[in-house]
Amino acid sequence: MTSQITSHVLDSSVGLAAAGVRIRLRTIEGQEIAEAVTDADGRVSDLGPALLKAGTYELVFETGAYFAARGVATFYPHITVAITVDDAASVSGDGAVPHFHVPLLLSPFAYSTYR
Repeated sequence: MTSQITSHVLDSSVGLAAAGVRIRLRTIEGQEIAEAVTDADGRVSDLGPALLKAGTYELVFETGAYFAARGVATFYPHITVAITVDDAASVSGDGAVPHFHVPLLLSPFAYSTYR
């Protein structure tokens, strides 16, 4: 099985994929579950286990280090996105595990995300 969580980070200030952004997956209580770094295409295809228990989780995008490496000041040293995995989303009747893709569009002074 593959990871239930994936992400894609795009730097809208330069119109390119944001390579080298560290992303951490943790419980709402702060327990680290996994971490990964975006590839040259700004993607993380394997972030965490194949199946998460129902609950609230956080994805922490380390944007400060990304912008610092480019010599760019930023207002956001990191961006935390909370997501909910509920019982209905764990495994469907056909055994399929839902996939949660969390994209992030960022610039030094703004960001957005969606599902």
